[in-house]
Amino acid sequence: MTGTVTSALHQFDLTCDGDWEFLAGVDEAGRGALAGPVVAGTVFIRREFYASGVCAALAEVVDDSKRLTAEGREAAFARIQELMAEGVLLAGVGEGSVNEIARLNILGATRLAMRRAIEAVLSADGVSGGFEFCGDGLELFDGIPGNGSRVRLLVDGLPLKPFPFLHRGVVKGDGKSLVIAAASILAKVTRDRIMTRLDGRYPQYRFARHKGYGTLTHRRAILQNGPSPIHRPHFLRKIIPNQ
Repeated sequence: MTGTVTSALHQFDLTCDGDWEFLAGVDEAGRGALAGPVVAGTVFIRREFYASGVCAALAEVVDDSKRLTAEGREAAFARIQELMAEGVLLAGVGEGSVNEIARLNILGATRLAMRRAIEAVLSADGVSGGFEFCGDGLELFDGIPGNGSRVRLLVDGLPLKPFPFLHRGVVKGDGKSLVIAAASILAKVTRDRIMTRLDGRYPQYRFARHKGYGTLTHRRAILQNGPSPIHRPHFLRKIIPNQ
């Protein structure tokens, strides 16, 4: 990764307006897959952390998860978890299950996974004082009132409707914002590990190889074996009629 990209990710976050104490990013993985859950990750970074050498070092290993190798994502994931254990940043993940995708559609299940990721941070042991989600006057969504730490929330993509937390949508945010990029790594690595475990249960589909996405190998396995319980029926309509 070049220094220019690292600087841009870091600097984007610092241009966010407001008197926030935490900048939070949210992103998802698995929205377009044919099988498995959709997973969201969130990372909360304190304002003062951005001025530290530790943050500069983090920015050297964090990027949009799609631009990193599998080894690079694992290394960044491990570093995020180390900083989380040290109390330097806060992080959480949430899932939308295959059944919830069928019931709510993929957009609804993605919103649910994102909400769960944020709620995992809000309810974590050791988190005290509460949070207050703040906006810039442009949001039309709900906010959590209170006198806790002020959080400015950035969501990858367009604004979510509805969503219980004040937020700003950042299109292609995982390639622009350090905190969204970190969230994208949490989501991607967590979901990849889920799909690798499911490969042991359903080896005929080779989930460890393609993570549930619609590769030629995966589509052929579906035609040969039929769908598994973790496939998304509505996503298979072009492969198997009458799904």
